[in-house]
Amino acid sequence: MNNWFTVKVKYTKQLENGTFKRVSEPYLLSALTFTDAEARIYEELGAIIRGEFDVVSISRTELHDIFAYDDASTWWKCKVTYESAEHDSEKTKKVSQTFLVSAETAKEAYERIQESLSTLMVDFNIPSIIFSPIVDIFPPSENLDREISRRPAEDFELEQASPGKGVVFSAAGSDVDEEIEEEEADEVDSDIEDEYADEE
Repeated sequence: MNNWFTVKVKYTKQLENGTFKRVSEPYLLSALTFTDAEARIYEELGAIIRGEFDVVSISRTELHDIFAYDDASTWWKCKVTYESAEHDSEKTKKVSQTFLVSAETAKEAYERIQESLSTLMVDFNIPSIIFSPIVDIFPPSENLDREISRRPAEDFELEQASPGKGVVFSAAGSDVDEEIEEEEADEVDSDIEDEYADEE
């Protein structure tokens, strides 16, 4: 089962003014296991970063989907909540899902999530949008999977979204829904929706 991993690497980076600085940068990539994630980050960054770099940490990252747009390089983590009916019961449960979207501003990220999820058959809220320090994303790769003997790429899903909506990256197994306890749900701050609604 494929998952998303956040891998933080440390290396010496040359700045625009010509000086060198030791930096730590997080990258998001699709992999089967922690071992695969480490192998892939060396494959991906080996051709990008000059000199040596160290893998500082690797952590599993739960994401429902990633909406990538060519006109933005800044990433935002968006929390989406909605109510779902339980099977064989009249009760409903509150579900939380996390999405990653590229946009220049938080307001634009909000608008793009609204647009991307407009086909959902349930009403949803966007209680929080947080800046993500992710530098780059490495989605499922057929060639790299074969090189390091991971599962064939046909087991992954790479969907092309409708024109103007960017590209959707999905990793099988990353589609995790998180139920919210009632007391936690009451604490969710929905002011962000009101703020953007006032600006329209």
